[in-house]
Amino acid sequence: MENKITLSPAALRKCRDPANPHIVIAMSGGVDSSVAAMLLKQAGYRVTAVFMKNWNEPAKNGRCQWEDDVDDVLSVCERLDIEVNTVNLSETYWNAVFKIFLDEYRNGRTPNPDVLCNREVKFKAFFDHVRSIGGDLIATGHYARHRSLDDKELLQKGADLRKDQSYFLYAIDQEALIRTIFPLGNLEKLDVRQIAAEAGLVTHSKKDSTGLCFIGERHFRSFLSDYLPAQPGEIRDLNGKIIGHHEGAAFYTLGQREGLGIGGVRGAVEEPWFVVAKDISNNELIAGQGHDHPLLMSQRLIADTLSWVSGAAPAIPFHCRAKTRYRQSDQICEIVTLDEDRLEVKFRHPQRAVTPGQSVVFYDDDTCLGGGIIDHTL
Repeated sequence: MENKITLSPAALRKCRDPANPHIVIAMSGGVDSSVAAMLLKQAGYRVTAVFMKNWNEPAKNGRCQWEDDVDDVLSVCERLDIEVNTVNLSETYWNAVFKIFLDEYRNGRTPNPDVLCNREVKFKAFFDHVRSIGGDLIATGHYARHRSLDDKELLQKGADLRKDQSYFLYAIDQEALIRTIFPLGNLEKLDVRQIAAEAGLVTHSKKDSTGLCFIGERHFRSFLSDYLPAQPGEIRDLNGKIIGHHEGAAFYTLGQREGLGIGGVRGAVEEPWFVVAKDISNNELIAGQGHDHPLLMSQRLIADTLSWVSGAAPAIPFHCRAKTRYRQSDQICEIVTLDEDRLEVKFRHPQRAVTPGQSVVFYDDDTCLGGGIIDHTL
């Protein structure tokens, strides 16, 4: 379980006092950031903790989730003897993440706010705050790694591939990567929980957060309907026959089965129905039967809003691997065309439910090269 934390020469050059770097860790109130803070403290670094308040939703039942998280952060930092404070970045989150999130859903796309949050909040606005309080470097509880090669920093998958979060980090730039430490990069999640338990940290058995960070345990469609009014409409089969009704086409995503409520359809076989297309202009969902329905399978996509970890795109054509959603295994592909902010990807094998608004992220073995936002499939 050895996990020696060393700083790269590039990182040390960013420090005001390389002999005593000031590391500011973003703490969420979960077990991961708790252990990351403890490991930095044990390694002898000067550590300050900051809790980011990114969401200002009115309290439900008299208490917000972030209030519980703050209590856990305070408890952990008291035990570790780490100074802690809070920064309110909710306005930045609203303008740079949540407004875009809502616009994407209005347009029938399925966005990934975690990518935007990392790029615009954690590794930009939070970064600015860290420097304003005298911090040199930041640390997070992400399961990812990076290493120096020549004059560049490479972003790499975490050692625990089941928890690897490089997919969500592809859009951060070189400056942020140089100044960032991932103390958990070489650890397995089970080891992290064991470390926390042995240290008596209150977060050792805390449930991992799931879904979108600003929703907490709320039902997603119920949450979204608070901001996008429901627009009930029709679900049609491939022949245009009405086979059901929905609460708003924007609330559904390609490949979705849950929540369609389609019962037995006369003339149809007994097989599950899935969303195979969305007609936002007419507020209609198109459904087909079968998990791997032909309309859900595609071999080529167009992506834009590109970001490359090294700061430069590869020479085209370029062979690598990619994933179009977080939990997917890496898929063999070729970037066949590329201009300044748009590329075409061709996969060796057809991919299921490639969804506009999600990210396609490229890898060379365990090195994350970058990625972009999926615009459409071909």
